[in-house]
Amino acid sequence: MSGFSSIGSIGTLRPTRTPRPTRRLLAAALSLPLAFTALLTTGAGPSVAGPASGPTAIVSMGDSYISGEAGRWRGNSLTDSGSRYGSDRAWTGSGYDPSLVYGPTAASGCHRSDSAEVRSATGTTQALINIACSGATTQNVFRASSGGTAFKGEAPQADQLAGIAAANNVKVIALSVGGNDLGFAEIITACATDYMVWYSYCHDDQQAVVDAKIDTAMRAVGKSVDEIRAVMSAAGYAASDYRIVLQSYPSPIPRAAENRYLESGWSRVNTGGCPFWNKDSDWARDSLVPQIADRLKGVAAAKGTQFLDLRDMLQGREVCAKQSRLVNATQPPSATSSEWARWIDSDSTQGPVQESMHPNYYGQLGQGRCLSLIHAAPAGGSGSYTCRNTAGADASGMYLTAS
Repeated sequence: MSGFSSIGSIGTLRPTRTPRPTRRLLAAALSLPLAFTALLTTGAGPSVAGPASGPTAIVSMGDSYISGEAGRWRGNSLTDSGSRYGSDRAWTGSGYDPSLVYGPTAASGCHRSDSAEVRSATGTTQALINIACSGATTQNVFRASSGGTAFKGEAPQADQLAGIAAANNVKVIALSVGGNDLGFAEIITACATDYMVWYSYCHDDQQAVVDAKIDTAMRAVGKSVDEIRAVMSAAGYAASDYRIVLQSYPSPIPRAAENRYLESGWSRVNTGGCPFWNKDSDWARDSLVPQIADRLKGVAAAKGTQFLDLRDMLQGREVCAKQSRLVNATQPPSATSSEWARWIDSDSTQGPVQESMHPNYYGQLGQGRCLSLIHAAPAGGSGSYTCRNTAGADASGMYLTAS
């Protein structure tokens, strides 16, 4: 930044910048959701089956970071015409139909994509079942009998799991939850608005918000694990019959030094879709995301679940990252060079705002590979792994390290 000015009676230091060109601002509060693709893909009947009968299955539960939110997109493209250079998987040839990607959950907003993490965990089990839902909180995971609530027209996820466990031999349950309890949507909205409107930083006040909520949120994540275990026990499963994999969240934006757009001017808004100050970007990437991951890792250790650390999964593939590029007429979508996360479309001309800041189609393929790898890792309940990508490779280059 070129300088600072003191604004307000308390003299808060705020970055200065030339007023932005005319352009509509953030269309609606970002709803950093968390979505889900429901029901079984096997056609199994309603008869009760123990853990040794029925097709083997992996089940994904929780929020938008595992449901498949933003799976519609292969990279990000500035064009609003035609198929958006192939980046929009909802293109029909004459218009856009999100149900091509999200199925019936395009209407409900759960946004369970055909490329969601569990759907991309190929080579694992016979059934790949997604009951996560974009926007879900821990309360939407709990059983109704334990205070859980329905969400977007669907029963609490633990209650849905009971039917799945009876009809399938569930081997792994992947859980991504807690982000909405912390208010991810509000944090991103605040930081983007501070860049686009107020020209001030967000990291200081938003860190205070997270600190005030995180203990309660982590207790609720722990209860979510307990609820899952209670359901599985009631279905006749022993603890050794299945594994729970609690996972953390990847950072959708890069560090300041890894951003291909300058902090000054409006390229981060009008071109890149990453409207954040350098200091806020560094805070999100190196403080907020690790803080949440470390706390989730602690919950996993306390509850005896495996932990899948995704904090670095999008390294170099984030929105505006120097190592990635936009899709255009000469640069088609590419799993090796396009961005793996959905940008913030400040004009809301390409799909709903709730898709913003989530792993896109390529990112979800990477998540699916991570889930496949931990599925193949030694069983035994606990165990912590970090999943990363290989620069210049597609999802096949994902790899695990013990952590």
